[in-house]
Amino acid sequence: MKAYAAPDMGRSLFEVAISVAPFVGLWFAMWLALTSVGYALTLLLAVPAAGFLVRIFLIQHDCGHGAVFNRQSVNNWLGRVLGVVTLTPYDHWRRTHALHHAGSGNLDRRGIGDVETLTVREYLARGRWGRLQYRLYRHPLILFGVGPFFVFLLHHRLPIGFMRAGRMHWVSTMGTNLAIAGAVGGMAWAIGIVPFLMIHLPVVLLASAAGVWLFYVQHQFEETHWDASDRWTHPTAALKGSSHYDLPAVLRWVTANIGIHHVHHLSSRIPHYRLPEVLRDFPELREVNRLTFADSLKCVRLMLWDESHRRLVPLRSLREGPAMP
Repeated sequence: MKAYAAPDMGRSLFEVAISVAPFVGLWFAMWLALTSVGYALTLLLAVPAAGFLVRIFLIQHDCGHGAVFNRQSVNNWLGRVLGVVTLTPYDHWRRTHALHHAGSGNLDRRGIGDVETLTVREYLARGRWGRLQYRLYRHPLILFGVGPFFVFLLHHRLPIGFMRAGRMHWVSTMGTNLAIAGAVGGMAWAIGIVPFLMIHLPVVLLASAAGVWLFYVQHQFEETHWDASDRWTHPTAALKGSSHYDLPAVLRWVTANIGIHHVHHLSSRIPHYRLPEVLRDFPELREVNRLTFADSLKCVRLMLWDESHRRLVPLRSLREGPAMP
């Protein structure tokens, strides 16, 4: 996979341009619609604007992996700038995301940069209140509605869970917060705080919900893979614990090929625009953990890791008396 992990500067600059410029243009069109046509058109335009915001976040994601430019310092500064747009403190996020890659699929390293997942044994060991909390957390309205709002608008404003992990997390978070405050203040001065919120909040909420959905589907599918530390290996976790979310061509482009997630986890330095090359040259990878959009909708009901059957199962499976190891 090392042969594919080589960013092309020209192509990378082009990818940044065709992600940022349309987003800026759509945002301006939403403002014009708000002031001269009506809010309905503004909300309609929020959908493609949110799509481009997702794409900007995924360019930032590639920066964190050193997959946009050859020099990591350039990746980092671009990531920090884009982090102001995506409301994500880049350096703090980059560190937590690295922990996600280092422990994805490891039962002993859950809790950082992933969707909380209990085993059947852990769930049954909880009391009534603990089980209710988990069911509420995993409810689609919370996971894909309230959750994205909390993560991107509130959780990212403080380095939660890393309060004593070093100044980098604080500098990244507070620096991003100050830059966001400056940008919001400038836009509020230019067009007014209420119009700004009417335009930007729907875009952020749609984009964050889509982002959480993508992250969820990439690892929360029935035949995913989890192991304890003594059995966990990176290649196995990458290929068996990450999906190939085979979306329609337009959505593949908007989501910067992040659906080819098993290959991304196998070699995270491959630029997003080179991931399809891997599937072309290694066609056997196309069907590994392949999920269509219709398939992915069924993943919402999966909530628990059944260690005896080694798959994710819905809560209703407990009524059938799962075999306990």
